[in-house]
Formats: sequence, structure tokens, C-alpha cells
Amino acid sequence: MRKVGIGIIGCGNISTAYLKAAQRFPVLDIKALADMRSDAAKRQGAAFGLPAMRVDQLLKRDDVEIVINLTVPLAHTDVSLAVLNAGKHVHSEKPLGIDVAEARKVMDLAAQKGLRVGCAPDTFLGGGHQTARKLIDDGAIGTPVAGSAFFGCPGHERWHPAPGFYYLRGGGPMLDMGPYYITDLVQLLGPVASVMGSTARPKSERIVTSQPMNGALIPVEVSTHVAGTLEFESGAVVSIAMSFDVPKHRHAPIEIYGDTGSMLVPDPNRFGGEVQVAKTGGEWQTVPLTHGHVEGEFRSIGVADMASAVLNNRPHRASGALAFHVLEVMEAFQTSADEGRRVKIENRVERPAMLPAGRETGQID
Repeated sequence: MRKVGIGIIGCGNISTAYLKAAQRFPVLDIKALADMRSDAAKRQGAAFGLPAMRVDQLLKRDDVEIVINLTVPLAHTDVSLAVLNAGKHVHSEKPLGIDVAEARKVMDLAAQKGLRVGCAPDTFLGGGHQTARKLIDDGAIGTPVAGSAFFGCPGHERWHPAPGFYYLRGGGPMLDMGPYYITDLVQLLGPVASVMGSTARPKSERIVTSQPMNGALIPVEVSTHVAGTLEFESGAVVSIAMSFDVPKHRHAPIEIYGDTGSMLVPDPNRFGGEVQVAKTGGEWQTVPLTHGHVEGEFRSIGVADMASAVLNNRPHRASGALAFHVLEVMEAFQTSADEGRRVKIENRVERPAMLPAGRETGQID
């Protein structure tokens, strides 16, 4: 198998997960790292035995075909446009852009240049979520009618070393955690047709309790509690809440209710986890997982799938089109809350193809 050369721009907190996971996929060949902070690039380069360089130097390398954009959300669009203008495919951390208008620039430029756009999250390619998809497609709970999706925590300032960006434009619980949940729901149920939402921002400032910023005040520019309803093209209706204002809760991450049974879907921020099904009137039963990529961290599987797709001339699964649809859905919650109306989703997307069942770690087809 020919390896595909990969460059990474952005050497912050999430880059370690990508660099470790990339080692699991033989199709990926990490060539270089870059960051506007040279010390961050050098530190990660030393840790993983990779050359660290300036962004412009990385973009000029002929041996880099795909660039992974791991910058902060406010920089996603500018960096992705620079990658595309350099003639390379780009895979961005989520969200694809801080809003639909910014993300559309990326999609339009990629189309003009005949290049690919990929985007996190790729956790829906994990064995827990692919198993849930297969069960739904096989009719294990009948026709999906409704569901729920819930994420709640007290805020990322408790653990992140530099949490300020989570509360600026492009941040907040919906744009930070919503992609995991909504992307998984789209691959399970299909595209979203409309959204109704309500939002809250109970604090204008938050106190950091993590190191090294312990005690610092950070401004809050975005809604930190977002709730509402997703109405799917299929007819299914899903209640959703994403919040940085919840001290503790007992909600399951995702539940899907069909006309003959219900399903518990594992945490969409993880690749594995139990899938449980209960038939009408029955008890919850754990279902054996049918797919691989279960035990461990695989935050490069979307890039590996893109690399394989480039080599085999097929669509990739964690696509820009999927991320663009999800971004439009997430943006619609604030629009709905602000304007007090149901918001129709204009962009549609096909459900990404399932991974083949039973594949071992590192294999992508």
C-alpha cells in the first residue's frame, strides 16, 4: 500500500491524540508539524520524532498531500483556505468554520480546485457507532421515530490549560460538543430538515480553575446552554441539549426510539462503548459489536479514510459536506432562539457509507 504524506498545522492540546492515533494507520505518513508558536511545534516534533517548521514551509512540501488543521476554531477557515490554495487536501478539526458563511468559503474553494475537504469528528466511525448504524439499518428497533441527545458539564475551564477560546465566537457547547452528537445522529438517521432552539448565557465571565490560569477571569461571548429539537427528513424528532452549565446529570448520551424497540448509543466523543437494545416491553440487552476500532483513541481514522479514498478514488466518510450540514444545523439553534421560529436546513447530505464489519484496527476500506 502506498502511504499518503500528511502535515499537521496546530500543535496544541488535541495534536497529541492525532499523532498517537496516526501511528495505528499504515496509510498515513506524517511528514512535518507546524504552528504559529514555534515552541509548540518543536515540542511536539521532539516528542514524536518529526520535523517542526513554519506553516509556509510545510505548505511548500511536495511530499505532503493532506494537511490536518488543528488550529483554534477562529483560525480554521483561514488555515484551510491556505492549505487549499497550496494545492493540498485539508482535514479540519471541528467545526468546519465558526459559521456557515466562513465554511462555505472553504467548500467553494475546494470545489474550484478539485480538492477534498474532511472534518472532525470521526468518532462516528468507531465500532460502537458503526454497530448502532448497522442495527438501525437492519431494523433492530423498527422505524426510528424519536430520540434524545444530551451533553452537560460545568465547563472546560476546570481542566483545559487555555480554555478561553471555548467561550468566544466559534466556541460554546453546541459548536464544541454538538458536532459529535449531531454527526452521529446524521449517520444514524439521515439529514436534518429543521431545527427549533432555545439558548441561555447565565454568566458573562467565568473563573478558570485549571493550571496554569487558575483564578483568571475569562469573558463569555456565546450561549453556554443550548437546547431544542431536531426534525429529521426521515420524520424522526430528536430532543437535544448541549451545556457548559450542568453540575451533574444522569442522561444517556444518545437514545433512539423506534416503533418496535429502543437503542442506547454510546458516547459519541468515544469510538467504542456498549450498544444496548430493548424491544417493546422487554429489558435492555447489550448487543455484540460488529465493527472494529473500539478499544482506544483513533482520532485520525477520518484522515486515514480520506487517504484511502484518495488512493482508491472513492468518497471519504468524514467529509466537508457532512461537516457543513452539521454546522448549518448547529447555527440554526441560535437563529431559532433569536428569532423565535423554526429554521429550515437548506443543505442536505447523504449518510456516509458504513465501514465494513469486522475490520481490525488500522484497516480502512
